[in-house]
Amino acid sequence: MQTSQGKRKHIHFLGIGGIGVSSLARYFLSEGFIVTGSDVASCPELAKLGIKIFQGHSAENLPPETDILIYSNAVLPDNPEIMEAKKRKIEVKSYPEALGEITRKYYTIAVSGTHGKSTTTAMLSLVMEEGGLDPTVIIGTKLKEFGNLNFKKGRSNYLLIEADEWKAALLNYDPDIAVITNIEEDHLDFYKDIDDIFDTFQKYITENLQKGVLVTNADDYYAKQLVNYAKGKVVEYSLKDKDASAIKLSVPGKHNIYNALASFRAAQEMSIKEKTAREGLAKFKGSWRRFEEKIITISNGKRVRIINDYAHHPTEVKTTIQAVREKYGERKVVAVFQPHQYERTYRLFQQFKDVLSSLEVDVLLLADIYTVEGRESEEIKKKVSSAILCNEVEDAVFSGNIEETANYLLKNLQGEEIVVIMGAGDIYNLENYITKRS
Repeated sequence: MQTSQGKRKHIHFLGIGGIGVSSLARYFLSEGFIVTGSDVASCPELAKLGIKIFQGHSAENLPPETDILIYSNAVLPDNPEIMEAKKRKIEVKSYPEALGEITRKYYTIAVSGTHGKSTTTAMLSLVMEEGGLDPTVIIGTKLKEFGNLNFKKGRSNYLLIEADEWKAALLNYDPDIAVITNIEEDHLDFYKDIDDIFDTFQKYITENLQKGVLVTNADDYYAKQLVNYAKGKVVEYSLKDKDASAIKLSVPGKHNIYNALASFRAAQEMSIKEKTAREGLAKFKGSWRRFEEKIITISNGKRVRIINDYAHHPTEVKTTIQAVREKYGERKVVAVFQPHQYERTYRLFQQFKDVLSSLEVDVLLLADIYTVEGRESEEIKKKVSSAILCNEVEDAVFSGNIEETANYLLKNLQGEEIVVIMGAGDIYNLENYITKRS
């Protein structure tokens, strides 16, 4: 934590407002480092901790005393703060590189996969807490049990992280237990195809896990294939397991049974008793933007149930609506979906079309695509839009931006509907628009 001169090290985070980077910033702050950061948006929660936040990106944001610059994987290499850091010969690391170094200091459990990473990590964190392991947790969502934070500082040598596969980030981590929930096509702005994605996971298991424990989903075709490349112990889980029917959860959906089973198996590898693991799973009430429910009152005293979900991949959208039907049966369901990133929408267009066309909902609204800065192709933006997708889905309604979508809902909601808001962008703000305009 100190330089050769004895002063505390200063770390500047570029893209500090991101869900992963902000968690890492909290970690280093808890370790005694001086932390500053910059982001295109304001970060009031971090500012309250005494972290100086610069809004926007500029070479002038980089404090003179900076020892290390850690940048979000979404930041482009020509960012002025990165250029300035290199000019001043300041050490520069990506978020995965910095987190990777931390994984080698702890007994690390890393949760990866196309779907279910955050929820599985959240579940496992509660199970480990219940088992008295007191882990440090770095996660891509917020947990009520952590004070609505995405980070928890533990006092043990256990580290639990969510390990993302975008830009092959997980290849930076060296876990003792690697949990793989599933493998599907996604992040096709970086990967060529599913084989390319699988090759990255294969390399991760072969080179990074070494003799650690692989916990993987036997019901997922590609995840199961990783068994052939593991050098250490392999633990598989399946809905056919006797434990599947014995696990009691407060959150609906078959996908959450899978997430719970992954957590359960990983917990057993840390010698947590079955009864304790079940009790920890039973305490899981969900996490931020993962089937997050509340009842709100809109105009004329009408009440609707809002379900906010991070679903942004075709499989996740389908799974979320299935969970809604499982829990609420024939209740009237209004689904609002905001596609996330033009690149993803274009590459998975047919999958989105098929899934959206088959959803068991009464009303389907498609909002404008959420633009991800630094990850969009101007050429592809000309080829796809929510309006184009809407034209391919029978009975879907193109609802425009968030404000226009809110106006549509307020004009048409009768009360007592279930409004499912899906997307990884800013569509969760729709709830605020609805309540403010009521």
